Amino acid sequence: DSRAANASNKEINIQWYIPSLAKPSNDTETKVLLLYAYNTKPVKVSNTKTFSSMSVFSGHLWIPLARIISLQKKLSDLKQQVEMLVQSSTSFLEQSESLKIIPSKKPEMNVAKVHLDEKTEEMAKRCLYEVKALLSLAPALSFPLTEIPFDVTLQSLASLEDMFDPANGCTITEESLFNWIVSLFH
Repeated sequence: DSRAANASNKEINIQWYIPSLAKPSNDTETKVLLLYAYNTKPVKVSNTKTFSSMSVFSGHLWIPLARIISLQKKLSDLKQQVEMLVQSSTSFLEQSESLKIIPSKKPEMNVAKVHLDEKTEEMAKRCLYEVKALLSLAPALSFPLTEIPFDVTLQSLASLEDMFDPANGCTITEESLFNWIVSLFH
């Protein structure tokens, strides 16, 4: 029972394994193992020996470490760009309406959908295309994105950045981001 788990909503859990000696096949390129598990319905596991569910899935992907590091840097840059957009739009609102942001309201800004300018939207599409190419089982069939496949919020970008940090794992619960990532695993 100490290993029992609960997931009250849909979520993806991501962990990275960086092998010291083990390498898949004869690759000379350093690869790391992305381990993922997700549930599509709420789950309550009370006994790990008898648990069976049609709504829990798991898998793994070998991904080149250099591509992950590069992608995480790009996602970090994208998040910073979006934070600047949010700050500038907030400053504009404060100046035009003489409003002050109440500190308790700031966390809500993390989950508010951000309207991107053209440059930032193109930057986001390039990053997300790279995410899609890394996670898709058939990356050769991956086409450039014509639109952003989920609601861009500061939280969703922070989750994506955390997802591609091989030193850590993460849990993703934002519904539109969750749905997009799960679609890539199929």
